[in-house]
Amino acid sequence: MSNLLTTLDKMQEVLSSLADLLNEEQHQLSAGHINSNLLQRITEDKSALLTTLNYLDEMRRTTEASLNTKAPYRGQSDMSRRWQSIQQHTRRLQDANVHNGLLLQHQIRFTQDALEVLKPHQTQAFYGPDGMGKGQSTLSRKF
Repeated sequence: MSNLLTTLDKMQEVLSSLADLLNEEQHQLSAGHINSNLLQRITEDKSALLTTLNYLDEMRRTTEASLNTKAPYRGQSDMSRRWQSIQQHTRRLQDANVHNGLLLQHQIRFTQDALEVLKPHQTQAFYGPDGMGKGQSTLSRKF
């Protein structure tokens, strides 16, 4: 039983860390200038936390099976309280993730619009696929 309590506590810790990370991601996506390196690190950290959470959830399910119990743990107040907290965290994180996804889509549209504005001003390529200069006469030595 203590293994299950420990696993639920660790799940709550990971969810708290994930909430902090999503807040940081939201801040980056809302900023006037996005730090792409920081956003990449946030994405990698988010992935690592989700992998950890998945592992802990598998541990929880295995422990539940060995104890012949299941969430929401009716009649077991300590575990029931923890499970309710995990569910609340999960709902808040889902909302935050949806919001961040909308912010990301906005940033992508903004970038695409900026590229469309710049496209007509793009200079022609100086070199072709063969590495030779395009549209320029080649220099040759005359004897």
